Amino acid sequence: MVASLNQDHAPRVALAGFVHESNSFAPSPADMAAFEQGGGYLPLSRGTQILERGRQVNLPVAGAIDHAESHGWDLVPLTWAGAVPSAPVTAACYHAISNEIVEGLRQVLPVDGVFLDLHGAMVAESAPDGEGPLIARVREVVGPDVPIVAALDLHGNISAQMVDEADLLMGFRTYPHVDMALTGQRAAAELGRLMAGGASFKAFRQLDFLIPIAWQSTMGQPAAGLYDLVAELDAEGVCASFFMGFPAADFADCRPSVVAYAESQDQADAAADRIAQAVREAEPAFQGRSFLPDDGVAEAQRLAATATRPVVIADTQDNPGAGGDSDTTGMLRALIQADARHAAIGLITDPQAAAAAHAAGVGAQIELSLGGKSGVEGDAPYAGTFTVERLSDGRCHATGPYYGGAHLQLGPSACLRIGGVRVAVASEKAQMADREMFRFLGIEPEAQAILVVKSSNHFRADFAPIAEDILICTAPGPMPLSPARLPFRHLHPGIRLEPGGPPFTPPAQG
Repeated sequence: MVASLNQDHAPRVALAGFVHESNSFAPSPADMAAFEQGGGYLPLSRGTQILERGRQVNLPVAGAIDHAESHGWDLVPLTWAGAVPSAPVTAACYHAISNEIVEGLRQVLPVDGVFLDLHGAMVAESAPDGEGPLIARVREVVGPDVPIVAALDLHGNISAQMVDEADLLMGFRTYPHVDMALTGQRAAAELGRLMAGGASFKAFRQLDFLIPIAWQSTMGQPAAGLYDLVAELDAEGVCASFFMGFPAADFADCRPSVVAYAESQDQADAAADRIAQAVREAEPAFQGRSFLPDDGVAEAQRLAATATRPVVIADTQDNPGAGGDSDTTGMLRALIQADARHAAIGLITDPQAAAAAHAAGVGAQIELSLGGKSGVEGDAPYAGTFTVERLSDGRCHATGPYYGGAHLQLGPSACLRIGGVRVAVASEKAQMADREMFRFLGIEPEAQAILVVKSSNHFRADFAPIAEDILICTAPGPMPLSPARLPFRHLHPGIRLEPGGPPFTPPAQG
C-alpha cells in the first residue's frame, strides 16, 4: 500500500530508464559505448534530452512522457540508457549507469512517484539480476511510501526482488513489440492511480519450462490466446502481465512468469493462477518448423517460382535482438551456393567491409572477407568479389510498426552485390525489423524474390504484410533456436530447457 498523494500540487515524478536484454552466451558485451550509441534505442540521454528524444517513438518512455504531460505531472527526467541486446553489461558500465540514476534521484527529492523504463532481462557481469538490485536501490532512496512503477519487455526474466521492491511491473503484450509506447502509457496511468492512494495487492508465479523465442510471436498461437486472456482481465480490474522470458540468461530466474495486481489478494492470486495454468496447458504448442540453411533456401526458391511477393527467411540464430553480432555468413553462403536470384540479406554488420566499399566507390568491384568475425562455431568470413551498388552514411528513418519512427544511426553502410544476391552491410548493428533498413541502401524489399532478415520475430511487424511465406532457418549463430543447446550452469534445477524437453541438471562443480 502507498500513501495518498497530497492533491495541493502537481505530482512530481522522477523518470529514468536502463534497458538491456542480455544473452549470457553472446560474443560481445555491452559497454558504455554501446549505450552511448543506443542501437535501435535512444542514445544515452540525460535530463531534458530524454524529453526531446523520447517523443513519437515506440518506446515506453515515450508513452510515459505523453501521459505525464497530458495529466499535468511535474516530470523530472534523470538518465535514460538503452543498448542493443548482447552479452552481459560490463560491471563498470552497469555500476556507472545505475549510480547515475540513483544519485540523480537522490538529488531531486522529494518526489511523489518514480517511473522506470527497464527491460527485465538485463544481466551484468556483477549482477545476474540486473533490474532487481537497481529497483531496490531506488526504493532505498525514496522510502516505502513512494510508488515505483516499471514498464518491462515481454521477455523479462522476473525475479522476486523485482516484484517485492516495485509497486507494479507491467510488460508488453505483443511480440513483435508494437505496443511499447502504449505500455508506457498504461504503466504511467497505474502510477497515477497509486499516487492517488489506489490499492495494489500482488501475486507472482514462475513457470517451469523455457520458450524458444522463434515460437513466441503473438501474431500466432498459442501466444495470441494467452495475451488475449491477459487483456480480458483488464475488465475485471486486474492489471496482469505474462512474461515469456528471454531464454538465454544463465541465472536462476531465467524463465516465464506471471504477475498480477488487484484490489484484493484473493483476486490477484486467482488471476495469476488462471494465466499460469493456461501457459502450462499451452506448453506443447510452443513449437514450429525450421530449416537448415541450404534446405531453407531451396524451399524459398520453390515457393518464389510461383509467388507474387517475397519469401522471407528469418536468420534466427544470429538475431541481434537476442545478442547476436549480426555478422554470420551461413545464410549468405546458402544463397550464393544456390545461385539465388533477386535475393537480399541484411543487415550484415562489418565496419571494415563498409569502409572498404566507401573507399572504392559506387560501381567498384572489391575483394572482401565479409562478416564472420564474431568467432561463432561453424561460421567464418565469406571471401568473394562484390560490386558496390550503393553507399550511405547510415542514417535510416525506420517507419515500420516496431521501430515506430526511430532514427537509426548505422554508421557507414553499403549495398554490395555478388551474383544475384544483394547484401545490406552496416557498421553498427541493429535488428533487421523494418523495410527501410533495406531501402536506405537502394534495395526495394517488395521487388525481391527472397529476403533474409537477421531477426527472430520483430521483423514480422513490417515484413509479414508483404511476405508470400515466412521460413525459419538455423544457420550457425550465438542464439540457438532451442535453449536446450545452450551450456547453462545456473538455471533453477528441474526447469525444462524447451517445451516438453529435458529438465535442467546443474553441471558438476570442479
